[in-house]
Amino acid sequence: MKLAPLVETTRGYPSSGYTVENIHMGSVAVVDATGQLRWFAGDPHFMTFTRSALKPFQALPFVLANGPARLGLSQDELALLCASHSGEEKHVRAVASILAKIGLDEHHLECGCHAPLYYEAVGRQVPCDRSWTPIQHNCSGKHSGFLAWCRLHGAPTANYVAPDHPLQQAIRNTLAQVTGLPAASMPAGIDGCSAPNYALPLLRLAHLYARLAQGKADAQYGAAFDALCNAMTGHPDLVSGTARTDLAYMSAGAADWVSKAGADAVQTIGIRSAGLGIAIKIGDGASRALQCTVFSVLDQLGLLDQRQRALLEHYRQPAIKNLRGTTVGEIRAVFALQRAD
Repeated sequence: MKLAPLVETTRGYPSSGYTVENIHMGSVAVVDATGQLRWFAGDPHFMTFTRSALKPFQALPFVLANGPARLGLSQDELALLCASHSGEEKHVRAVASILAKIGLDEHHLECGCHAPLYYEAVGRQVPCDRSWTPIQHNCSGKHSGFLAWCRLHGAPTANYVAPDHPLQQAIRNTLAQVTGLPAASMPAGIDGCSAPNYALPLLRLAHLYARLAQGKADAQYGAAFDALCNAMTGHPDLVSGTARTDLAYMSAGAADWVSKAGADAVQTIGIRSAGLGIAIKIGDGASRALQCTVFSVLDQLGLLDQRQRALLEHYRQPAIKNLRGTTVGEIRAVFALQRAD
């Protein structure tokens, strides 16, 4: 494991300068649509749990079976299958609609529950007089898709997150086929929503997003990737939510970028026009180090025009503030991408 210093955080006084306080190590892989590594930092082969970056590919078996058309799911509902949503009303309505179309309700969801991500994203306190159910969980869209696959194939809807359930076996086998990796070579773990999740070499994760962004141009899975990519880029507010990073990236990309973050500081972006996929992992899982890393990668690759730079500038070198709102330091990227050739 050869992680590289990607981000420094500093502390000090603006008048006298800042001193480095923390260094966040990590890795970056940038590949083209053929899977060729083009640029990197740290270890592009770093085994990385994909976390929520896996969601479009967990929905892939359902799409390959023509599930959305057969069960009457709309494009915005397909976007929810790929989402880490904020639990806003529009997200809850869409998930409820999916469940109603398959004759189930939120009691069938096995993702657990938490307060909607909306509150943290917009800096508001979580109401203390509210209770939450699984439909507000950021993964409830993915889980409604899991249940839709079960309905489509006549599989049990109970315990659908078990690794030996036909659904999870279909996801693992499809992922192995898409990546060209033996299923046994992908370490498995339990995600925050209780579904199985898999670790991949970082460059393989980047390749998935390079292919997803190509949509129908992908020789093997073009129609399915096109449907998934168009749903995500067409409805980025459903894939994430107000003030969230995936909404910011896909809005800046204007249908050219497909973006998905994952827990513990994972970020993936596919750039259709450049034929590139980007995967980033911060080694210690520190989310505060992630977005300035993403901005730096996009900047170093020359992918930011004036409009995009302005939209994403707040990620470039964010200030660190204390509880009084005083600026006490900053977060800054300190790496240079290396060419793989």
